Amino acid sequence: MQIASRKVINSWCMYDWANSAYNLVITSTIFPAYYEAITKNRMPDNEVVFLGRKFVNTALYNYALGTAFIVVAFISPILTSIADYRGNKRNFMRFFCTMGAIFCSLLYFFAPTPVTAETTRLSSTSLDIGIICMVLSCIGFWASLVFYNSFLPDLVPHRLRDRISARGYTWGYIGSVILQILCFIVVFFPKAFGFNSQYEMDYMPARVSFVLVGVWWFGFAQIPLRHLPISTVNERHERKNVFSNGFLELKKVWSQLKHMPVLKLFLLSFFWYSAGIQTVFLAATQFGAKELHLPTDKLIITIMIIQLVAIPGAILISRASERFGNIKTLMVCVLVWIGACIGAYFTYTDIQFYFLGAIVGLVMGGIQSLSRSTYSNLMPETKDTASFFSFYDVTEKIALVMGMFTFAYIEERTIRYGGMRNSVLALMVFFMLGFVWLGLTMSALRKANKQWAIGNKQ
Repeated sequence: MQIASRKVINSWCMYDWANSAYNLVITSTIFPAYYEAITKNRMPDNEVVFLGRKFVNTALYNYALGTAFIVVAFISPILTSIADYRGNKRNFMRFFCTMGAIFCSLLYFFAPTPVTAETTRLSSTSLDIGIICMVLSCIGFWASLVFYNSFLPDLVPHRLRDRISARGYTWGYIGSVILQILCFIVVFFPKAFGFNSQYEMDYMPARVSFVLVGVWWFGFAQIPLRHLPISTVNERHERKNVFSNGFLELKKVWSQLKHMPVLKLFLLSFFWYSAGIQTVFLAATQFGAKELHLPTDKLIITIMIIQLVAIPGAILISRASERFGNIKTLMVCVLVWIGACIGAYFTYTDIQFYFLGAIVGLVMGGIQSLSRSTYSNLMPETKDTASFFSFYDVTEKIALVMGMFTFAYIEERTIRYGGMRNSVLALMVFFMLGFVWLGLTMSALRKANKQWAIGNKQ
């Protein structure tokens, strides 16, 4: 296939630069810490009321995220079907990017009301606004990635996908760290920005950060949205019903998997270890705030360590895959994750948490990048890349829903007997199952003699 121009490839990578700020500030650092701070109360076990039901505050957060991923998993097949039919993946990417950025910015209105000079109260209306905006921004973020990921096979051939995928993640980490530093300055030097009252200093910096993320995401996304290609008329498929066709396409992909045992085994392994990875990433800040009682500055330091270590980590894992093969490298990464879960259960100090963050960061971006490119390389030659990546994304989202709901359910049921520590330990089971299926994938690849995946040394 013809390789896209450097300008187009770099524009594709720039979307990682744009949207990774959301994943860092909203998903991982400031928003989870802010949410924990304003929802904790004197009710038993920090319970809050949402839609008439009592929830442990952090469990509600995880259930809400899980619901967002259920929506994404359901709508992705429909959206990719429409995109294939109209040849406008870029336009759908633009819509969900814009939607996500807007609702991310609207998190500014998720705030407690001052009662006295020293006390505040979070109204049910404000909680509703926060949860709804969080869910809709999350849907925008992940739905846009369905279309972003599906561009990779259209831009470069097999031999370059590992490296370009890693470049995208690397740019994303760099961009997100830059914006995180800007938000960090606002959070820890509020008086320099005119926030003088105690209420303003406690709540306004975080709220301003949410707006900054929305503007950064939307602004830099205009680069890929301008330069990524729109498919030609000849590349578009005839569809009788674009709304049902997406699910028919998933069924078609599943039918094809029956004749592609290696890809099927890889997807099973990806399902299990992805459930663990995404859940750890989404719950890390909550764990630090609730179990270790770490203040916001130490939580941000931990996530910054993860991001900074992840930049060389993604490159290192990409190089390791070239030397030792994709599957062997993934298996080592999963073993590191298993060790991280055990380590988290026995973590009680901020230094231990920093060290754990460094270990997680080393394999975080690399395993995601390598998983994406491995799947891309195992795919059959097809122009219907959106459908195959829709299947990939639906697999990831269903796994994530299972991981988040499992994490929240175990915390609620064992809140007085370990809580989140039990949830983290339970995630180890997901990684162990992923490791087993990767081993089976390795065996299948040896039979198929796929050198790029199993390494040059037998």
